[in-house]
Amino acid sequence: MDAQSTFVHPTALVETGATLGANVRIGPFCHVGSEVMLGDDVALMSHVSVTGPTVLGAGCTVHPHAVLGGAPQNTAYKGEPTKLVIGRNVTIREGVTMHRGTGNARGETVVGDDCMFLAYSHVAHDCVIGQRVTFANNVMIGGHVTIGDHVIVGGGGAIHQFCTIGNNAFIGGLTGVAHDVIPYGLAMGSRAYLSGLNLVGLKRSGMDRADITAIRHAYRDLFADNGRSVRENAEGLVDAYAGIEPVQQMARFVLDGAKRHLTTPLSGADARRAENHAG
Repeated sequence: MDAQSTFVHPTALVETGATLGANVRIGPFCHVGSEVMLGDDVALMSHVSVTGPTVLGAGCTVHPHAVLGGAPQNTAYKGEPTKLVIGRNVTIREGVTMHRGTGNARGETVVGDDCMFLAYSHVAHDCVIGQRVTFANNVMIGGHVTIGDHVIVGGGGAIHQFCTIGNNAFIGGLTGVAHDVIPYGLAMGSRAYLSGLNLVGLKRSGMDRADITAIRHAYRDLFADNGRSVRENAEGLVDAYAGIEPVQQMARFVLDGAKRHLTTPLSGADARRAENHAG
């Protein structure tokens, strides 16, 4: 520890063996375990607990009462050495919890760079979260969830274990996701259904207008009521939209998850009921 640049409040407990980078700030009543590694410019504001083999990348800010690196909430876990790895410039707000992996699975939970986790959100064991992901307040995700880059999950959203959420998807507030969500998808409802594409997110991302138009057409083709399955339609997208990478990404997501269920649009009476409820 570089005493010239790192500050540890007198009421904080930093166990022997912890590794602290330059310009780390550890506030009142924090607890940093012996196997923790804090990168440069990490700030633990107060009453933060970081335990287990846990890595926080440079520039992370952790707000009061967050608990990072706790043992997984899984009866199969028998104390094996597992990890939590958090990327750079991640903002972790009050009361957030993130757990390490399990010994009989991935063995680590991974959070990418530049993410934001609002108050009381939860990341379970063995999850993999991409870059620039935002969880609003009280978001809960089960174990083994994979979340792509630039995903936003609205307040109170819940994602079932083993689900995969594609890049640039948007999950609405209070939405329960039980099946995979395609890249660029907009999932809504207490039991998630696709209500279209995350067009606002796509426009904000700076994506080329022609690519956005292609994605919109591909979405209609993917879920067309043409007597073919969604995966058969995805196979058609590969040739029909050759060279258009965002559409190819959507098609690969569907085809690579051949054994998983997909969140799909509502149809018939269900769609009319959802439309009336929204109105």
